[in-house]
Amino acid sequence: MARIGILTCRNATQGLGCPGVACMADFRKRRGAFAAYPADQPLDLIGVVTCPGCPTLVGADRIVPRVRGLAAFRADAIHFSNCIKALCPFREKYRQILEAAFPEVQFVLGTHAEHISDDEFRNLVQGLFAQPGSAMVDLMLPK
Repeated sequence: MARIGILTCRNATQGLGCPGVACMADFRKRRGAFAAYPADQPLDLIGVVTCPGCPTLVGADRIVPRVRGLAAFRADAIHFSNCIKALCPFREKYRQILEAAFPEVQFVLGTHAEHISDDEFRNLVQGLFAQPGSAMVDLMLPK
């Protein structure tokens, strides 16, 4: 059994209102990044945590405690959500810090199947702020 955790973006979940339904659906259906796990191996979602936010002087120190709970529950892998993959300018720094802190855990970029490119996603997110009333869910639905 693969024990999976997901790390989501605070700005996407709290600022944009992303409920993570695409991540959860593709976890259950083994699509997107979850398709890489052997079909005969059960998957166990052990938790979802939110990144503490874009770093300040202490930002990097704040991500390790957030992920510690997933590691403590013996996560085999922790997936960076697609919003982190596409939007976070600190994802590689965070990944390096987390890999050093939790060498027994595999860190994976991505969760759900991608229906648009990272550049298209970034442009649509920027448009959310330029055009009030756009729905975050529109970004997640297949075309």
